[in-house]
Amino acid sequence: MLYETHYKEGKKVWFKKFDIKLSGLLFLPKNFERTKKYPAIVVTHPGGGVKEQCSSLYAWNLSQNGYVALAYDASHQGESEGEPRYLEDPTSRVEDIRSAVDYLTTLEYVDAEKIGAMGICAGGGYTMNAIQTEARIKAAAGISTWDVGDSAKNGFPGVNIENFMQKLLKEVADARTKEARGEAPQYWNYVPKSEADIDENTSVIQKEAYEYYRTDRCYYPTSVNKYLVSSNDKLAAWDAFSHIDTVAPRPLLFIVGEKADTLYFTNDAYNRAKSPKEIFTIKGATHVDLYDKPEFVNQAVKKLVEFFDRGVKNA
Repeated sequence: MLYETHYKEGKKVWFKKFDIKLSGLLFLPKNFERTKKYPAIVVTHPGGGVKEQCSSLYAWNLSQNGYVALAYDASHQGESEGEPRYLEDPTSRVEDIRSAVDYLTTLEYVDAEKIGAMGICAGGGYTMNAIQTEARIKAAAGISTWDVGDSAKNGFPGVNIENFMQKLLKEVADARTKEARGEAPQYWNYVPKSEADIDENTSVIQKEAYEYYRTDRCYYPTSVNKYLVSSNDKLAAWDAFSHIDTVAPRPLLFIVGEKADTLYFTNDAYNRAKSPKEIFTIKGATHVDLYDKPEFVNQAVKKLVEFFDRGVKNA
């Protein structure tokens, strides 16, 4: 990997979500003492990502600042259990976060009254949705927050296709019919598979994501770059920020790159939320820059620590 993610420093753990097990990496504070009680943060990875990538980077940084931090693989993905494989279901992804909170409350060294949550990209959208109905989350932060429901209905940033959702749902219908008749599952790629798949019509975010996920910058073998086509009806029916106005007085933080072509997702969430809320804009950064580039991640971490210290550790 071009930049360190620190996944090798996390302790491999497993925790339950209904009748399946999720795989996580648990990061403990410096000078950890089992007899003490620590605040804790759940860290959720982007769509198509796994725990060994940017979520472990942020979890490690939080642990260096006094937090127990848990990065984990979404159910149906990475090393976590769940069938069918490579499902991207928003409702299930939010339940993953609740299950991660469940797990943290069982640890004797975690203060169950001081749990926060954060996520990157789609993980930020899932986190903002989870806090709407998960009262144990005392504060939530999103990095390059993405509403997958919006992009399923309207297309990716920079992609303008007439009647996008109707065409999307037609492909879902065709895929489900084929699978019901015994044919192989149908998959789409999160990002271009190779440089040959990138052309003048490829969006900026797709080019950025290809460089992150499919090159030596941050390739990891369990991030397989595919998801079920039949996920898309679930995505299209979803709204990450549907009841975000009910979260107050618990605080929300949105960290976004100045040059991110996904900035409108952050603005939408912020405008729909009630105070206390904050947008922290990092100059010169794009959407994916905040995944791993130290000059940008260090700024994001400093802000996250200030935010969680105020909203979780010292609340």
